[in-house]
Amino acid sequence: MAMPQSYKRLTWDDVDRLIDILLPQLEAVGPFQAMVMITRGGVIPGGLLAEALNIQHLLTAAVDFPSTESAGLMSWPKFLQFPKEDLLEGRRTLIVDDVWGSGRTSTSVRERVAGSTAQLYNCVLHFNPYRSLFTKIKPDFYGEATDAYIIYPWESDRGTYDIRQLDPTPDPEAN
Repeated sequence: MAMPQSYKRLTWDDVDRLIDILLPQLEAVGPFQAMVMITRGGVIPGGLLAEALNIQHLLTAAVDFPSTESAGLMSWPKFLQFPKEDLLEGRRTLIVDDVWGSGRTSTSVRERVAGSTAQLYNCVLHFNPYRSLFTKIKPDFYGEATDAYIIYPWESDRGTYDIRQLDPTPDPEAN
């Protein structure tokens, strides 16, 4: 796999800007009766979009692609968690993830949801058309196209940043 050309660290303001880009597009084809958030990356953008679009039927899908050297990028997905088909039947459903890199995760979830007769739309914050394994498929909605490796604010190091750590042992002179 080729290394990304560049890295881009986003702030929460950057994420808000991407949500603001997506909202008018989504409102134009909505309303949506359900959302499937792809874990883990799709949980935060999905929550932000669900709140803004007033989607209350929220579901999650967890997908793993077992990595073996012989299979490479062609391994079959393993669904660790997936909503039951009857929770999606006939619903206008928005599938949300943070990024479409190779596209394997989003397309795997989309194909599995498609079996439920739901009307489907894929949405990501970032679409990497240069890394996608799919030439004729792309997300229905994306906030930005990029070839950069994106670091979202929820992925940043959660250090103490000069916050004094409390000593768990009681101070005998404090009484």
